[in-house]
Amino acid sequence: MIRALAIAVLTLGSTCLPVLAADVGKPSPEFAIRYNDGTQKLLSSFRGKVVCLEFLHTTCPHCQQTSSEMSQLYTEFGSKGFQPLGVAWNDMANLLVPDFIKDFHINYPIGFAPREEVMAYLGFTAERSVVPQIVWIDRKGIVRSQTEAMGQTDLKLRGVPYWREMIETLTKEPGPAASRRPAPHRTAAKKS
Repeated sequence: MIRALAIAVLTLGSTCLPVLAADVGKPSPEFAIRYNDGTQKLLSSFRGKVVCLEFLHTTCPHCQQTSSEMSQLYTEFGSKGFQPLGVAWNDMANLLVPDFIKDFHINYPIGFAPREEVMAYLGFTAERSVVPQIVWIDRKGIVRSQTEAMGQTDLKLRGVPYWREMIETLTKEPGPAASRRPAPHRTAAKKS
């Protein structure tokens, strides 16, 4: 009995541990967000902004609450460079996103992506994960914080005080260095 329990715990533990693709402290992998108008946008196109990438299920009450709170934070901090982005990945997300945006008064872009692409981006090998999953990306495209697959993450990472702290901290940091153009060559005036 004890041996069977130990094996079950080890097996569950090994399938739930994330192998992070979006490793904290490293550049964010590229990710394509699809929209209902047939377009898609690459995550890298938001470089220079502080991005809160929220992977959600449109039917999840926690995701609905998180999206509403992110809308309020976007209203407050959007002009300072904060950009929340939602990615729905539940069944039929492409059909449910328009009503989700309307019903919960979302004021930032929410698109959708296939489950396999979301799991690969997050680096999750588990079959299940909790939602929402939240990834914070700084102006330079570096992942600064990420929740974990099965919700082992400290609960503070899932609340408005932490999100506000992340926004206030990351929006004060400089963005990617502007590409420097070489100074035009000037010839010295000849002395007569």
